[in-house]
Amino acid sequence: MKWLWRGLLALLGVLVIAFLVFRTPDTDPAQMRAKYGAPPSQFVAIGDGVKVHLRDEGPKDAPAIILLHGSNADLHTWEPWTTALKTRYRVIRFDQVGHGLTGPDPKEDYSTANFVADIGEVADRRGLGTFILGGNSMGGKHALAYAIAHPERLTGLVLVDGSGGPMLKLARKEKQDSGNIGFTIARMPGVNLIAEQITPRSLIQQSLEQSVSVKSVASPAAVDRYWELLRYPGNRAATMARFSQPYDPLKEADIARVATPTLILWGEDDRIIPVEAGQWLARTLPANTLRIYPKIGHLPHEEAPAATLADLEAWLAQHAPPAKQP
Repeated sequence: MKWLWRGLLALLGVLVIAFLVFRTPDTDPAQMRAKYGAPPSQFVAIGDGVKVHLRDEGPKDAPAIILLHGSNADLHTWEPWTTALKTRYRVIRFDQVGHGLTGPDPKEDYSTANFVADIGEVADRRGLGTFILGGNSMGGKHALAYAIAHPERLTGLVLVDGSGGPMLKLARKEKQDSGNIGFTIARMPGVNLIAEQITPRSLIQQSLEQSVSVKSVASPAAVDRYWELLRYPGNRAATMARFSQPYDPLKEADIARVATPTLILWGEDDRIIPVEAGQWLARTLPANTLRIYPKIGHLPHEEAPAATLADLEAWLAQHAPPAKQP
């Protein structure tokens, strides 16, 4: 019996040492704000103890567009679109709770309803009456949920490989590596608790590379940003809390009642939310335009900025034309 206890203690010692060696600590908030939150970033209190990291660029009297990032991303994902649009549109993007420099929700509320409420709070704090709302992936679900709850405030809706509808399976004869290893781990009970403390950069790199078809998007700087902001204090715990919840698709009947003009943009090779999901949305939403991009994955706004911007600006010219230049 004595040898058994000694063996168990030795094993425990090895595990403790391994944990200390491989543990990836949280990043320093001040350093992260200096690196990713410099001007034009702002930190705006929206109530309930939440102070969101946002950027509000472009003419304040121009048509406003709010852009929502996807899961485990941040407002920087919209840089290509913002750079092109901000001369003629007011472009607002922010880190949603549990992400980026906004950090975790003080009440640990990661329900769709809370994300929707935050969109309204940001719009109110920026003095917006009506606006266009766009979102990628998880952000697409939140945008669509906002359109269901507050259609009177939207002049347009842009869904980029958006979640929210029924999660359709890939219908392919030959199985390929699909999905995202980071999301898979976040859904695994027990394993996700370890990942909350041990999050190697290589895991984030593999996860981002699996999300895109244009691999240059997964640049060293982008991987660093994803890895560092995931480790912003509280964000890893928030990620595990979100993924521990069962997927709750929006109701088909509610989606079918969204009369807001909608632009649907989708990567044909998306392995996280397949193109069939975008086609389902196009059949269900009453007033929409669908554009599909061959050889593009889950982030068309970064993988194919020129093509997506061309389609977006043509659609905006119909539904929210900018003021004519003098």
